[in-house]
Amino acid sequence: MINLGGGWDEALAPLFASEKYKAIREFLKKEYAYHTVYPDMYDIYNCFRYTPLSEVKVVLLGQDPYHNVGQAHGLCFSVREGIPQPPSLINIFKELHDDLGCPVPRSGDLTKWAKQGVLLMNTALTVRAHMANSHKDCGWTWFTDSVISLLSEQKEHLVFLLWGGNARSKKPLIDGSKHLILECAHPSPLSAYNGFFGCRHFSKTNDYLVQHGLTPIDWDLSKD
Repeated sequence: MINLGGGWDEALAPLFASEKYKAIREFLKKEYAYHTVYPDMYDIYNCFRYTPLSEVKVVLLGQDPYHNVGQAHGLCFSVREGIPQPPSLINIFKELHDDLGCPVPRSGDLTKWAKQGVLLMNTALTVRAHMANSHKDCGWTWFTDSVISLLSEQKEHLVFLLWGGNARSKKPLIDGSKHLILECAHPSPLSAYNGFFGCRHFSKTNDYLVQHGLTPIDWDLSKD
């Protein structure tokens, strides 16, 4: 039994009760039994546990979890304290510094963002070790697409950050008449210079939130 809290259990109950989710569950039982899978099974749904449904203000979509040892912990782009920052995260912090002047933090743990209402959700919630995208066809796309649609329908004045082709493909699921959609290239070193650097999505997000009477995100991770 999954217990997420924060209003998610009720909202996602139809998904968890469906045959499609049961198929994901059976797939994961075998994967965790016979292979190394990230994140730890108890961390799969951390993006929901750290960000209650009622408090979601920003949705940042990643593709799938980091697939090397110790990196993934259930929040897209984030790594726990003491884990070296992956290249995409380094570029995110560079853009954050250029946009808002925030110092580059020592830790790559984005939990502080999650606790302020930034839903850090990958579009696939698990991955087999050292095999990027290995779980993208197990049913996760259906599950996370359903979450995106639910957020679009039930909430107002969210900011959706769509970085890279995978995230941008989710745009049709979002009602652009009542939410802000910000899209650009992925922060990966392969594409960051094609529009991620200079996107100023952090300041644009906060400007939008303030315009709608919402508390802006304190993006600065260099302080407690």
